[in-house]
Amino acid sequence: MKPIKNSIAFVIYNEDNSQVLFVQRPKDDDLFPNMWGLPAGTLQKNESWEDAVKRAAREKLGIEVEVLGLINQGKQEREKHFLLMREYEARIINGTPIAPQPFQEINQYQGCKWGAAEELIETAQKGSLCCRLFLDYRKIKY
Repeated sequence: MKPIKNSIAFVIYNEDNSQVLFVQRPKDDDLFPNMWGLPAGTLQKNESWEDAVKRAAREKLGIEVEVLGLINQGKQEREKHFLLMREYEARIINGTPIAPQPFQEINQYQGCKWGAAEELIETAQKGSLCCRLFLDYRKIKY
């Protein structure tokens, strides 16, 4: 039986809620190289879901966030594991998102930008669970 990988993704809106913060996956990403999606991360041992969101925001974007709540969750079978993901809404309480960050020991994003939710359709169509969960939450077909 395949192991379960517990992961988080999170959605941050701009000040007027018209755009979402996107991150560009690394060139060498196994599944979605160079594609735009939502910030995500894997739970560490003894870490809560909300703490994983805060850590990923800090390590991958250089920001501090407040977790506002769970917006969706789902699972997906991958080649080597089952991905169990919870997706949260968060808001920036300190800092400006910048990617990549200077932490070599974790996978870093190539960049980040603000965009319309519909821009995630292509990545969702290619199988991105975090994008699918968000578009389902927003009732946007992909």
